Amino acid sequence: MTIRVSLLHRTVYKFDRPVVIHPHVIRLRPAPQCRTPIHAYSLKVKPEKHFVNWQQDPFGNFLARFVFPDRAHSLEIDVELIAEMIVINPFDFFLEESAEKYPFRYEKLLKQDLAPYLELREKGPGLMAWIDSINRNKTPSVDFLVEINQRLQKQIKYLIRMEPGVQTCEQTLETGSGSCRDSAWLLVQILRHLGLAARFVSGYLIQLTADMKSLDGPSGPESDFTDLHAWAEVYLPGAGWIGMDPTSGLFAGEGHIPLSCTPDPASAAPITGATDPCQVEFSFLNRVDRIHEDPRVTKPYTESEWQNILSLGEKIEQELVENDVRLTMGGEPTFVSIDDMEGAEWNTRALGSRKRELAGKLLVSLKDEFVEGGLIHKGQGKWYPGEPLPRWVLSVFWRSDNLPVWEQSGLLAEDGKDYHHTRDDAKRFMEFLAAELSIDDKMIVPGFEDVIYYAWKEGRLPENMDPLDSKLADPLERKRLRNLFTRGIQETTAYALPLKWISK
Repeated sequence: MTIRVSLLHRTVYKFDRPVVIHPHVIRLRPAPQCRTPIHAYSLKVKPEKHFVNWQQDPFGNFLARFVFPDRAHSLEIDVELIAEMIVINPFDFFLEESAEKYPFRYEKLLKQDLAPYLELREKGPGLMAWIDSINRNKTPSVDFLVEINQRLQKQIKYLIRMEPGVQTCEQTLETGSGSCRDSAWLLVQILRHLGLAARFVSGYLIQLTADMKSLDGPSGPESDFTDLHAWAEVYLPGAGWIGMDPTSGLFAGEGHIPLSCTPDPASAAPITGATDPCQVEFSFLNRVDRIHEDPRVTKPYTESEWQNILSLGEKIEQELVENDVRLTMGGEPTFVSIDDMEGAEWNTRALGSRKRELAGKLLVSLKDEFVEGGLIHKGQGKWYPGEPLPRWVLSVFWRSDNLPVWEQSGLLAEDGKDYHHTRDDAKRFMEFLAAELSIDDKMIVPGFEDVIYYAWKEGRLPENMDPLDSKLADPLERKRLRNLFTRGIQETTAYALPLKWISK
């Protein structure tokens, strides 16, 4: 479910008289390594009478060199593109084993290739003090970079600065503020002093307003937004260039569209050129519009779209009836914890540490809300090949005539509570039940768990699967299995009456 947007970036220079416009270099085309799919791109420049030569600079960035033969009253540059705002996981990369933890060193040949991105340009006292404060203990490289990025975001206040050029690192640290390009250049220099190759990135940032307000954090912009932006990239062996945005404290993901990536901010400037001396009126426009949106949970179909869907459904239904096609459909509703929406048990794992607990609470809430006199049953669910334990299934049963099935909920065990009952308690219960049913207690059949059999089954499991794993069993079941394996003896675990006697 993606959103397709159109971006318009217009830059206009109006001169007080016809002037000579010297050659201009424009770096406003998405870079070859851009991860956001770009479906269309155009660059329109006025005066229309010009010569253009598309090139790639030494770093692989696209640039267009424009030559204007005649004097002109204005210079207009329009960039339009269509981008597909797919979700990009900024941490979807692998690292070479040698680079998994910082500090690490680049291999000799690689270091030679990265030489322009390791050059130290600034060594002011404020910068060096900031670098000296960094903990150099061995730590996962990604965690190390995240901490530096977030520290800069908290320390440097973002401001819009219209003056040309980039502040020195000392200026940014002393004032505690800067534009996105100032923070990006500061991060580049910090990374280089730490022995990490880094480059400056100029690009577009597209931010779309969320369909719904966030419950536990910032909700993002109030309206769709785009602008020229700057961030940094660091080179990690195995992963390549990884974007870091010190303005937001986040790694670059969807919405970050790189235009030019260079060792120095000057060679990444979006537009460079000159004119004869004159008075200039400068204006610009950045606009993003949604041109296609797939319906999604947070922004479903409109009423008219629903009517079209229903009409089509009725038409298909009529054809199915006419051709005597009979269909059945089943489904399983699912739920996700609001406190851990990204957790593995709510996305990829079948089980987890809290799913069973929350499912029990949800079932009780649903029973109290919709069913009076219903009976909750907790039992064994599906048992998939390769899984050491069956999954659980929680059910509630009630009568369609609304007569209660069960009225004394206090007689049922509370979910997740250990009552410390033993096999002796089970035996006494079965003896009492047999007496109430007028059945000879000699008919009670003890049940055993064969430890040797379970040890054999455990030995057949894959090496990476632990039957006592918290993700595969609830705590009480895990405790029981652990005790069983520890004792290593046959143990009576249940007593039962033959079904034929109970039915009588």
